[in-house]
Amino acid sequence: MPGAVATGHSHRPTTKQQNKGFKSRKATKGQLRDAAKGRIEPGQRKTIHQQAMSKLDRKNRAKQRQQEKAREHARETSVFAGKDGAPRNVAVIPLCVDGDAVAAIKALNESVEAEAEIKEGCFRVPVTRFKQKLQYFPVTRDLTACLDAARVADFVVLILSAEHEVDPLGELIIRSVESQGMSTLFTVIQGLNKIEAAKQRLSVISSLKSYITHFHPEQEKLCSLDNRQECANLMRSLCNTTPKGIRWRDERSWMLVEDVNFSGESTVVTGVVRGKGLKADRLVQVGDWGTFQIEKITAAPLAARKPEGMAVGGAEGDALDAPTEDQDELAELAPEEVNMEDDDMDTASAVPEQKKGVLLDEHHYFSDDDQVIALQMPKKVPKGTSKYQAAWFLDGGEESEDGSDLEDFEMEDALEEEPARPEDGIEGAAGDVAMTEGAPTEYAKSVAFVEPDEDEDAMGLEAYRKQKRSEAEDDLEFPDEIELHPNVLARERLAKYRGLKSLRTSPWVEEEDRAHEPEEWRRLLQIQDYQATRIRSAREALVGGVAPGTRVHVHLRGVPSEVRASHSSGRPLALVSLLRHEHKRTAMNILINLPADATAPIKSKEELVVQYGPRRFVIKPLFSQGGATPNDVHKYCRYIHPGQSAVATFMGPVAWGSMPALFYKRIVPGEETPHDDESDLPLKLVATGTTMPPSTSRVIAKRAILTGHPYHIHKKIVTVRYMFFNREDVEWFKALPMWTKRGRTGFIKEPLGTHGYFKATFDGRINPQDSVGVSLYKRVWPRPAEPLRGLLLDPEQVPDLVEDDAMDADAE
Repeated sequence: MPGAVATGHSHRPTTKQQNKGFKSRKATKGQLRDAAKGRIEPGQRKTIHQQAMSKLDRKNRAKQRQQEKAREHARETSVFAGKDGAPRNVAVIPLCVDGDAVAAIKALNESVEAEAEIKEGCFRVPVTRFKQKLQYFPVTRDLTACLDAARVADFVVLILSAEHEVDPLGELIIRSVESQGMSTLFTVIQGLNKIEAAKQRLSVISSLKSYITHFHPEQEKLCSLDNRQECANLMRSLCNTTPKGIRWRDERSWMLVEDVNFSGESTVVTGVVRGKGLKADRLVQVGDWGTFQIEKITAAPLAARKPEGMAVGGAEGDALDAPTEDQDELAELAPEEVNMEDDDMDTASAVPEQKKGVLLDEHHYFSDDDQVIALQMPKKVPKGTSKYQAAWFLDGGEESEDGSDLEDFEMEDALEEEPARPEDGIEGAAGDVAMTEGAPTEYAKSVAFVEPDEDEDAMGLEAYRKQKRSEAEDDLEFPDEIELHPNVLARERLAKYRGLKSLRTSPWVEEEDRAHEPEEWRRLLQIQDYQATRIRSAREALVGGVAPGTRVHVHLRGVPSEVRASHSSGRPLALVSLLRHEHKRTAMNILINLPADATAPIKSKEELVVQYGPRRFVIKPLFSQGGATPNDVHKYCRYIHPGQSAVATFMGPVAWGSMPALFYKRIVPGEETPHDDESDLPLKLVATGTTMPPSTSRVIAKRAILTGHPYHIHKKIVTVRYMFFNREDVEWFKALPMWTKRGRTGFIKEPLGTHGYFKATFDGRINPQDSVGVSLYKRVWPRPAEPLRGLLLDPEQVPDLVEDDAMDADAE
């Protein structure tokens, strides 16, 4: 018999009820997946990645991945392999006033016992220890030379000084080089041994490292040019590291020009082909010289020896490629057709259409009235509008972006959409729940309208408009609002404007703008399907042409004599092959970002210097809001304020794909400018951006808002003044929808008197403190871009900062 004390016995609970789970006959895939909790049954492993692999299979897969990675690395470095391989381009850029690029190159060469004569311009240095060739290009503190050298460099070496800080010019150089895109970067310190105290040297290195990591956080190691071992390690990195490259540059064929020969009718430039294969049918952009056709491409080996590998291409002077019938032309605009029916066109354009009201969406309302208001339409009409030639109308073809390995930047999501406002149309209305009345109206009953006295009305108008601010502040606080003079007819002042019920969805009638478009607008390149055309142009560069790594002579046609006189061998010169159609003009769009720490806004149509890809232009861009709209209509922006983004539009050459863009502003000496900073430089990097798909169908609509003051309020009926100043203007614009800043919508009911007062009806009571407005829109056209002549920043205009630093040191 068991004892009284048992081992851990407990009774089954009798008060807890446990029901059996429901068993359904069928379960959904989602229920089965949730029940499995990530477990995969052996019979359900369908892909190779889901199969249960043995140890031998796992080792084999790892080996295959390693071999594929080695093959990819060999492909990337094959252009540098062998005795006849291409040299590695190294741009040496000083950032401080005492920086010396030539001395830095000497220190690097001596660390590996590489002997070479250092001369002006680019030169080669064979590094026997690592069996590689480096092609240096030392530059001075010249902004244009630094940008051109970094554009075609495999490695960029920045020189910092241990004694002098980076001045405004050096900061402008590093910000510009960083913004245009660069390949692999290294940073060196010059003059560290001049600091006697060892502890102070460590603090200098720490300070310089903190400065450079502000721009490039990946710079973990700074090399001292006074330390031979560190210089040797840097040379090892230059000879063995695979440069990461620049995407837009590697999609094209390019080369660093080593020599230029102006003898004869054609100009011959010599260099090593890089990127994709160089084709004689494509146009080339040579520095800031311009765009030229290729007459022929011949081989230019360094030594008369038996060719080895693909990098030789033939003996001296052997023809490697010649243009065919498919060679691109230099025409930037489509050819203009001669219209034989000039008389009919002149007759049609001389008789303007009689309109009796403003255009609202697709209709002219109130056209059956007896009273006709004559409108003097502008008579400036182009002589003829020509059809596009086949070469200037790019259809999509069979290509599509689906399944392509050439993915592009999605520009539609680049800008966040702003919330709809009342002045934008129906999407900005308040709705039924919005309560706008702040207090009961003081006008309980409708009163008879009494014609106001002209002097009293003028004094009231002056008091109403008394608040005056600067133009930029007005645009920020009261965007798009304009004020009409009482003696100006609104129907003539706003003849090109129209009404839209909704800025985002209302259709835009383009026939109304034909009389005002620029003469060359109909001759611009029109792109049907941008993505498909870009992919097809990029794929054409993948096959054919002179192989990368070949040293060639490129014979150019039509180089002007001015270029020969201004060419300097001490400046870097790059040749970039353009893709098909990239020389033709169209409506270019660039996403521009103004940093939040900018000192002033940028005004639309202000003259700027833009650089995107291998080209620089002087432009006066139009700014507009970004995003995708159903009607492809975008609001014009008079200013870009700090921290904002917009789309800059101008007429310029096409650029396929996304390219970084730099915007510079020239500072005129003695001119009062809001771009105030500590720098005395005559040039300022004001903004950066990225190219977007070009489009001639993108409508930039300039908005004009006319505001009025609620004079009498009786329930939903309001008498409005100070919007118009004569009865005819009210009749002309009475079809426009009205809105208030608090979200109410309404329409003009009838004019009152002869001074522009009118009665309006709204969808609810409005507050006496509210403001009544109407929105008008007109299409604005971008302006053509002009190629930049000369340098971005003339070194002679840069103040002598060395003397200033010396004076500061003496004062201390």
